[in-house]
Amino acid sequence: MGKTQFDFSNQVAVITGAGQGIGKRSAERFAEAGARVFLIDIDEKAGAAAAEAIRAAGGDAAFIRCDLTASASVAQAFAEVLAKAGRIDILVNSAGGFSLQLGIADTPEEEWDAVIDRNLKSVFLTAKAVIPIFQKQQSGRIVNLGSLAGLTTFNLSSPPYSAAKAGVHCLTRYLAYELGKYGVTVNAIAPGTTATERVIAVRNEEQRKMIGKSTLLGRIAEVDDMAGWVLFLAAPESGYLTGQTIAVNGGRLMV
Repeated sequence: MGKTQFDFSNQVAVITGAGQGIGKRSAERFAEAGARVFLIDIDEKAGAAAAEAIRAAGGDAAFIRCDLTASASVAQAFAEVLAKAGRIDILVNSAGGFSLQLGIADTPEEEWDAVIDRNLKSVFLTAKAVIPIFQKQQSGRIVNLGSLAGLTTFNLSSPPYSAAKAGVHCLTRYLAYELGKYGVTVNAIAPGTTATERVIAVRNEEQRKMIGKSTLLGRIAEVDDMAGWVLFLAAPESGYLTGQTIAVNGGRLMV
């Protein structure tokens, strides 16, 4: 069976949360497809290692440390990308996640603020940074990582995470509405539970097996199940698709 080939030669892709999980795998796949990739993450050790691995495999990659919840840090990171590459063609907002499974009554206000900032404010700040670049170029792609948790509730998760991801889906639509006239598309994927490092740390094996059994395909997702969709939404093949959230969840939710 043939393998779908995407060509991102001469394109510059910025991927947030690229030190691990879906962001890391997406950065690898973009580099394999010819893109120059900039990996953005607050975890300097993980981000630098991911970029080095891409370079060792023959790809063009650089790491930039950034606190995606702080506007000054985001502005500096995007200025650095422009200084080095001269343009940005693709922005993938993969940074996010949560570390505590709590009910609403047990969620501290500090946890609410931190998770909202990490998952939603970060998308707002990166969009603000890249919009002037895309307007000048009259082109661009934004791919946001939402979540099944932002569409429905099946089990104990994280209230601020669910709320933030629902916000990401809505912000995706608004950005698409605002940026379409500049030739920019904005879409999101809403992954079901995916076997990233973070999910394995947060959800025990019994929980992961239970969630996997609740899908039509009988398993939780792997990062490659999501990275392919990220590349598709950034590719010319999806040029007439915008303002959409694609639910990639193994049939756990069908609407």
